[in-house]
Amino acid sequence: MNRYPLWKYILVAVALVFGFIYTLPNFYGHSPAVQVSSAKATLRVDDDTQKRVEEILKEAGIAHNGIQLDAVGVKARFANEDIQLQARDALQKNLNPDASDPQYTVALNLLSASPRWLTALHALPMYLGLDLRGGVHFLLQVDMQGALSKRLDATAADLRLQLRDKKIRYASVSRDKDAIVIKFNDAETRDKARAAITGLQRELTLTQTDLTLTAALLPQAMKEIQEAALKQNMATLGNRVNELGVAEPVIQQQGADRIVVQLPGIQDVAQAKELIGRTATLEVRMVDESASASGLTAGADVFPHRERNGEVSRVVVKKEVVLTGDRFIKASSTFDQNHQPAVSVELDTAGGNIMRDVTSKNLKKLMAIILFDRGRGEAISVATIQGEFSSQFQITGAFSPKETNDLAILIRSGSLAAPMEIIEERTIGPSLGQESIDKGFYSTLWGFVAIAVFMMVYYQMFGVTSSLALAANLLLLVALLSLLQATLTLPGIAAIALTLGMAIDANVLINERVREELRAGMPPQAAIAEGYSQAFRTILDSNITTLIAGLALLIFGSGPVRGFAVVHCLGILTSIFSSVVISRALVNLIYGRQKKLAGVAIGQVWKPGVAVTTVAGKK
Repeated sequence: MNRYPLWKYILVAVALVFGFIYTLPNFYGHSPAVQVSSAKATLRVDDDTQKRVEEILKEAGIAHNGIQLDAVGVKARFANEDIQLQARDALQKNLNPDASDPQYTVALNLLSASPRWLTALHALPMYLGLDLRGGVHFLLQVDMQGALSKRLDATAADLRLQLRDKKIRYASVSRDKDAIVIKFNDAETRDKARAAITGLQRELTLTQTDLTLTAALLPQAMKEIQEAALKQNMATLGNRVNELGVAEPVIQQQGADRIVVQLPGIQDVAQAKELIGRTATLEVRMVDESASASGLTAGADVFPHRERNGEVSRVVVKKEVVLTGDRFIKASSTFDQNHQPAVSVELDTAGGNIMRDVTSKNLKKLMAIILFDRGRGEAISVATIQGEFSSQFQITGAFSPKETNDLAILIRSGSLAAPMEIIEERTIGPSLGQESIDKGFYSTLWGFVAIAVFMMVYYQMFGVTSSLALAANLLLLVALLSLLQATLTLPGIAAIALTLGMAIDANVLINERVREELRAGMPPQAAIAEGYSQAFRTILDSNITTLIAGLALLIFGSGPVRGFAVVHCLGILTSIFSSVVISRALVNLIYGRQKKLAGVAIGQVWKPGVAVTTVAGKK
């Protein structure tokens, strides 16, 4: 009646071993590290970079605890923060001899200190949020008026081009605050232009006065422009934060025109601030091949271009800008007709018209895409124009699939859609974060101890099994959070404490149900089986309703609320398993093999008209 089959015991054992292995990394903590990543779009971090880092550290006499290369860059571990700072300075000096034009980003970082065998099993510690790990919090204000101004400037250029294509003569097209003013020489031309603009520019509303048309953005179009600017800025910030190697950064919208950026564990605050605040823009220009051949650069600009073999050449381009990054609306990594990696891009209508006109006149000539970052330009692509194209075309070159993916990201979000400024900056020190961790840890610990003591005193042996099941619940919950690489915050710790309370509540229901069956005169073995069976329905009903509330918080919440909901929902699942399966397995091991069970240690069982007993079956 109260015997589990072997496979259930194996299931419980496997679950506990899983919980132990994936909880273990959280006790090893983190080790100081220095991360080296590329500061240039065309500069790759590879095995040669790793060897160079090793040589620099060896020459400087700085001992390290391992160097690894991953998708972000080269990471070197060190014994303490003092050695970490020395290594950062040595690498910065040797890798970036020209401080005004850094080739590499050398950033302080923290890496998991878990043994390699745990890492091989993907057993990693939980990420800690800003309130636990320390770090920096930025609140950025997006200049929405700047986004609208950029769109109006682009629209004014589009109108000039469209009217020219329609052979409609205009006197002038100019910006006047939040509107575009188009003047004509006669009413007939004005009316013809109005009909053409209405058909081509759906986002504009036109008003007419004498020989003038005034175009303004529709309210819905203004809203869409602002939302798109905010999303592109968030995407750009995400790409920049990746250079710092921050684990689980928070980049989210706040209100209609603000962005919150939280970087947990960041040590180099000045560098983070500089990286987030920088601007980057794209330009398409024609290569001045005559100047490149003669070596003369008068009336032209010279930019570096890194070849596939790693060599840096110079590219002379004309000063005239064909297109800017604002014209690129889509970019994705793909393959050309020769099955070589390429980047497929799409331009807006005006950009497509400009590109068609330029390419038709410059067949077999070189075109360059220039990335301007930190005030310096660099040619990220130089390719020959093979044929006339307009809004959709491919950028080809000596690329690897990873490079085309990086280039597509740069084209999509290499520049900010609207200017931003940091209006609030808060730094949370590691000591404050550690204090929060300690308080959260001790509150959970003493809460667990208090519950366990009460259960063991009140329910005796059943209280012991309930406490062991509660410990297993905590073990499994931490293991799941670590496996999913969830971010633990103070609200998450609160959710863990709540989970413990809910889990023990399930065991209280089971124990009291067993007591009720014993009071009714049922034999101990039957009372145990009936108690678990009947209590399970109540436990399932109550946990499902609570899970629904948790899922609602997870779906509709954000920030700390979402962090609480993740731990809460996972805690409900582990609570059901531990309180029903693990608790029952322990009780079955203790009492299940006793055929003639006289009684069970479950505390005082009161029966009407009978003296109070502590062990059922003994009066």
